[in-house]
Amino acid sequence: MIYLLGLLLAFVLVAIYSNPATRACRWREYRQEDGARWVCVHCGAETLGEAGQKPKTCLRDPRP
Repeated sequence: MIYLLGLLLAFVLVAIYSNPATRACRWREYRQEDGARWVCVHCGAETLGEAGQKPKTCLRDPRP
């Protein structure tokens, strides 16, 4: 019974703290001298940013 409650609590916490704007994004960091280049493995979007701080929003092109 306690395992079931723990599992339910885990799902609720993931639902609360997950960011739907970047749910499908999987960022890969390529460090450079002045920061980092971030590439999304899922959609191929690229951006420049700070080393160690992945983008917080999805940058893929909206599809009609």
